[in-house]
Amino acid sequence: MRLFALAAFAFAMITGAASAQSPQTASAILAGGCFWCMEPPYDKTAGVISTISGYSGGPEAKPTYEQVSAGKTGHFEVIKVEYDPTKVTYAQLLEIFWPNVDPLDAAGQFCDKGPHYRSAIFYSNDEEKRLAEASKKAIADKLGKTVETQVLPAAEFYPAEDYHQDYYVKNPLKYKFYRYGCGRDARLEAVWGTKK
Repeated sequence: MRLFALAAFAFAMITGAASAQSPQTASAILAGGCFWCMEPPYDKTAGVISTISGYSGGPEAKPTYEQVSAGKTGHFEVIKVEYDPTKVTYAQLLEIFWPNVDPLDAAGQFCDKGPHYRSAIFYSNDEEKRLAEASKKAIADKLGKTVETQVLPAAEFYPAEDYHQDYYVKNPLKYKFYRYGCGRDARLEAVWGTKK
């Protein structure tokens, strides 16, 4: 009996040590218009584990791209950023978010218009809400204009279809053509004064 207890204790210590060494994970859901364009800045950020394009904010269960792009589901095009909070903070993710969106556009983002293309930050708890609202106020003060980006409670996240995931990696020429044709970088430079 003692041998069994000792073995169980040793197993608990080993598995406990292993879990203590595994990275912590958290997630953030952000809407910045076309989800293809929101993945790259986060994918190159230290501490980000993955980005997933998807849909959130609406009541429709398991929506498709065709449904969301028709603008009738209440969902936004979003990305879910999985990250290690010991390496990158939620506040730092917000710092990356702002210069990659046009916070002044209430109708959508760049060439993509409609409620499903609006910019938004989805918070999961009171601290994320506080940080999101504080960062929104700081951006409004910096730009001296009304920031139209919404701060909303997190809702169910639905991953987009496989062909949307890492689109900029799988289809670099089509991605660059779309991004240029949509005027995204030109508008970002106009708003923020820097090239992306």
